[in-house]
Amino acid sequence: MSVELPITGTCHCGAVSYEMKTQPKYAVECNCSICRRLGTVWGHGEAGEIEIKSAPEATLSYSWGDKELAFHSCRTCGCTTHWEGIDGEARGRMAVNLRLAEPGTIEAIGHRHFDGADTWTFLD
Repeated sequence: MSVELPITGTCHCGAVSYEMKTQPKYAVECNCSICRRLGTVWGHGEAGEIEIKSAPEATLSYSWGDKELAFHSCRTCGCTTHWEGIDGEARGRMAVNLRLAEPGTIEAIGHRHFDGADTWTFLD
């Protein structure tokens, strides 16, 4: 399926928004320790395909473990908006939280479940 491009989304208060210029292959729900707690559904892409629009310092960044990913959340309303690859194989990659896009976006792309907690494979 396809969606109208660009895919756009915004946090609840509107301080942080994104524009994804290409459609991700899947909308991915991961069960790793952070993603299951955040309740996110990710649209993955290259950093050059995604534009984050916000004022400087509008997001809080969180990174742990191998420090390859930095998860960003709005400082005002707390919505998790995106992650960016900051080291290792993830460098140059990004993902946006598709739950912040228009209703129906996830279903139009196709929703897959990823086992990031154990097998590192898709479960469907």
